[in-house]
Amino acid sequence: MIEYLKGRLVEKNPAYVILEQNGTGYLINISLQTYSAIKDFEETRLYTHLAFKIEATTPTGLVIYGFYEPAERQLYRMLITVSGVGNNTAMLMLSSLAYQKIIQAIQQGEINVLKGVKGIGNKTAQRIIVELQDKIGKESVAAEFLGIEHNTRKDEALIGLTTLGFGKQAAEKALNTILKNNSNLSVENLIKEALKIL
Repeated sequence: MIEYLKGRLVEKNPAYVILEQNGTGYLINISLQTYSAIKDFEETRLYTHLAFKIEATTPTGLVIYGFYEPAERQLYRMLITVSGVGNNTAMLMLSSLAYQKIIQAIQQGEINVLKGVKGIGNKTAQRIIVELQDKIGKESVAAEFLGIEHNTRKDEALIGLTTLGFGKQAAEKALNTILKNNSNLSVENLIKEALKIL
């Protein structure tokens, strides 16, 4: 699996980019949100998802989807697990709404927000909420979408706390709470603050 591609943007538009890496040009489908993030860049890194589509115009049937943020890719991967939501529908959702707005709509059961996306009817919107609400509702997953999960200081502090004998889930919850209020703490201060909560 290709985790990400990094290179020069040879061509870019709201639906796809051509990214050149080591002399090879990759056609990568993107969301409007990713396009907005990279439109002024000459080079970028895109987190990728490789899909096989029978109807794809490529000889191999392989299609690459790219995302500027890992959290957007994670939501995309969750969306395509829902019956009735394919690759194109998931990308349309991510182009129509900011991924944070989709997460909020799922967490709060806002069917009308999801139905506002072209091609999403009442049944599909309900299915998305029913199937993903528990997954996104978990604090660790929600924290990842807020950008907390990809904090290396948090990971180091978590290792420190579990080494001290605290449960991983409780330690992670404490660290997420601390990071919401102050994301600039050192590993040592994160552990000290967490020990006050645990």
